[in-house]
Amino acid sequence: MRVLISGAGIAGPSLAWFLARAGILVTTVEKAQCLLPHGQSVDLQGSARKVIKKMGLLDEVLRFHTTEKGTQLIDPKGRPFAPFPVQKGFSKSPTSEFEILRGDLAAVFYNATKDHPNVNYHFDTTVKEVISNDNDSVKVELSNGETQTYDLLVLADGQWSRLRKMCFPPEAVKVVDKDMFAAYWTIPRIPSDNNLWNIYAALGRRVVSLRPDPHGTIRVTITRVPLNEAHRQEWMEAVRGDRKTQEKLLRKEFADAGWQSQRLLDSIPTAPDFYFQAMQQIKMTKWSTGRIICLGDTAYAPTPLTGMGSSLAINGAYVLAGELSKLKDGEHPSKAFDRYEALYRPFVEQKQYVPSILPGAVHPNTSGHRFLLRVLSMALSRVARTPWLVDRFTKVFDDADSEDFPLPKYDAFEDGQTVGSDSVKS
Repeated sequence: MRVLISGAGIAGPSLAWFLARAGILVTTVEKAQCLLPHGQSVDLQGSARKVIKKMGLLDEVLRFHTTEKGTQLIDPKGRPFAPFPVQKGFSKSPTSEFEILRGDLAAVFYNATKDHPNVNYHFDTTVKEVISNDNDSVKVELSNGETQTYDLLVLADGQWSRLRKMCFPPEAVKVVDKDMFAAYWTIPRIPSDNNLWNIYAALGRRVVSLRPDPHGTIRVTITRVPLNEAHRQEWMEAVRGDRKTQEKLLRKEFADAGWQSQRLLDSIPTAPDFYFQAMQQIKMTKWSTGRIICLGDTAYAPTPLTGMGSSLAINGAYVLAGELSKLKDGEHPSKAFDRYEALYRPFVEQKQYVPSILPGAVHPNTSGHRFLLRVLSMALSRVARTPWLVDRFTKVFDDADSEDFPLPKYDAFEDGQTVGSDSVKS
């Protein structure tokens, strides 16, 4: 079996790892010229940790921990009032011991697969056109001019996949708006910065946060809940606009936010990784068509509000590769696609759920709202710092290492199974 993967983020390389172990030949194309170090912190939870352990990559993931020691809410003068230290084994802790930058996680998966004889990467390359997707194969034209034929094509090229738009009808994809906008970028670290996730809620439904990374810099996140429909449209137009338009809007709306807002706004022009987005989920009526399958954010982007994007991609890669490994000679891949979706869709839909009070509840508009948020946060902080309560809740209600999704067992991935050494690159 020859598989083409579009996208070398989280989903693509993790799928490549398992496909290669099952003896499947994998070609991955990526539009970037090299792996990008960009991206904010992601928290790997539950079954995703089990999958990474199966891959033998747990120590490597921990080596790239963001160095974040916990979370604290701060007031307009930067004074903390609700600390939440890391609680080992407790996934409800805002900061976990499995915190890693998205770019670092992608690099871990890429480095684990790039030298495998069954895996081949082509950077600065995209699928220009899907020529055919029929009962026998998928034929594509690549951006380098080559025409290639594969047994199946995996779309793992992100939430706004161009290929998904090319291969699926508009009615197959639903975009669910979560009424929030965000901007991210990296800034130089200064002596007063610490190793905590510092969160400041400004009035007017604005939140500013700073997080450490293991590379000597600081990751910025600014979020905004619109005040009314006209305001929402103004931000949506900025999403569709260029970087200059987005910077101008942020300066206008965060100049008076307080705390370190001015420092952050002044840093935008030189930021190498500035990113501006609307918080929107992707929901598809069906994840596959013929010999083409969507994976990760391309199929089911949950938004950072859930904290589950990377974990869903990793679990999904494991299940999809496992079902493909069970195919017998001559069986159509749609059989594996259907089993993968039947097994995994209920869990995805569960994890895409965002309570109706979010994100508004944590974006105070008035001083009274912010006061209530402060009181609640202080109470939760006190509970989180009470050892016997943490121990009880960890054992009874939550275990970050437990399987939130029951992982199926696949013979190809069990200990002792190896890929033939005579495999060749595709």
